[in-house]
Amino acid sequence: MAAGRHRIPDRPRGVRRRPRPESEQDMSTSHGVTFGDDSVGTRADQLRRTLGRRTEGRGVALLAVVLVVVVILEPLVFSAYPVTLSRIALVGLVALGLTVVILMGELDLSVASTAVLAGVVMAQTDNIAVGVLLALLVGVAVGLVNAFFVIKVGINSFIATLGMLFVLRGLAIVVSNSEPIPLENISFAISFGLPIVGPLTPRIVIFILVFLVLHLFLTRVRAGREFYAVGGNRQAARDAGIPVDRRLVTGFVVCSVIAAGAGAINTLERTAADPTSGSTVLLASFAAAIIGGVALTGGRGSILGTLIGAISLGTLEVGLTLTGVQVDIQQIFIGGVLLLAVMTDPASLRAASFSLRTSLRGLRGRSTDREPTPSHDATAP
Repeated sequence: MAAGRHRIPDRPRGVRRRPRPESEQDMSTSHGVTFGDDSVGTRADQLRRTLGRRTEGRGVALLAVVLVVVVILEPLVFSAYPVTLSRIALVGLVALGLTVVILMGELDLSVASTAVLAGVVMAQTDNIAVGVLLALLVGVAVGLVNAFFVIKVGINSFIATLGMLFVLRGLAIVVSNSEPIPLENISFAISFGLPIVGPLTPRIVIFILVFLVLHLFLTRVRAGREFYAVGGNRQAARDAGIPVDRRLVTGFVVCSVIAAGAGAINTLERTAADPTSGSTVLLASFAAAIIGGVALTGGRGSILGTLIGAISLGTLEVGLTLTGVQVDIQQIFIGGVLLLAVMTDPASLRAASFSLRTSLRGLRGRSTDREPTPSHDATAP
């Protein structure tokens, strides 16, 4: 120490330091800024929590796998993108309507037959505009009938719409006499299938518009957000004052109208209504919604996930077709993908993990009970 300076006396050991204000403590503690490995871990945890909250993970994973397989085996799919986009739009339209119903914990198995009957009714008239209007009215009527059986009669939606599937299919065959019905205005039908801008045909444009409208409705409109509440806990939704029956009617009508619109669009592009078509649409549309993360129990899912699932399945179907796989064999692939999606659902995985742990605990308990207890001889020294 320099001469002439006084040494500051040491702090007594028994005297405690003055507690620092909370503001200083907060400023000295780094809550959001970390360095080194901590920052990497924090970002990884945030990403994991974000992915855990989202429901589109399976759809993204499947889409990545499909794209890689298609690039390796059949890259022509990307060259024939008009065909691929048209298939995605057909499957996606029906899947978007199904998503609205599934979000409320219900099912609609009649969508494929609704599309077929709407196309047949549309082909009965010479005026295309009147035919499209009649097809949409068919969708409204089917949606109201489905809602009546589910809400008023109390029939399970699976049974009610399964019965409607056969009824509508029979009506389409009777009205058409089991024969394809060509459209009168063939020139308009041909022009409808031509691209508007680039590869975008009217079918693809309508599909994009329906996706945007439903996405905004379910995420920005109060009535749309209530669909999640109805599917999550119906009794709690009733107690909260949500008009559950009205939401169910809206969901069934929207689903059937979109399916009828898809049938009208398909009829225009085929230039004829075929009463035997649409057999693959039901399975593919359901698979697109489930792969996209929509829970069959309701209350969980998104329109974005359904879009990802439709892109995956549409690309897969076109790739299988170009490789020469028959339609019947394609159903095996789609069914396998659907089963894989259901088995990889987080709820299913948690249930399977719980069952496995319970079984292992039971096996350990039985093995412990069977172990012989040591015997003590009283005459031993």
